[in-house]
Amino acid sequence: MSDTELLLKPKPEPVRRLEVFTGAGRRRRWSSEQKARIVSETYETGETVSAVARRHGLTPQQLFGWRRNGRPRVGNAACESRAVFAPVVMDAAQPYAGVAMAPTHPVIEIVIGAATVRIPPGIDAATLQTVLCAVRAAT
Repeated sequence: MSDTELLLKPKPEPVRRLEVFTGAGRRRRWSSEQKARIVSETYETGETVSAVARRHGLTPQQLFGWRRNGRPRVGNAACESRAVFAPVVMDAAQPYAGVAMAPTHPVIEIVIGAATVRIPPGIDAATLQTVLCAVRAAT
């Protein structure tokens, strides 16, 4: 027996007030456009997710979930490890020593470590993603 059970307790009072909640309450539905607008506010300079969430009556966890769901899905597990940004360098069209390239077709060239990937026009995104993930995994 605990010592709190030994204390004299007053008789409980009967319930005098009962509240009944009807309707949807605080549960709200957000359209995709509203979610996109609110999520874009979190990426503005000087804004925090918590401040934006408070302003719109959301929890930060809910807003982080919207941000996560708004990111593009990556199909290959090797590429899901982390986001990486790379600088883009624009060079004037200069002939490369030992490489024969047709001057009429623009080519995107990506250098990852010692590997160089040349992307011809018209390549599909899935093939490009597979190649880049494989090169990144190998370097």
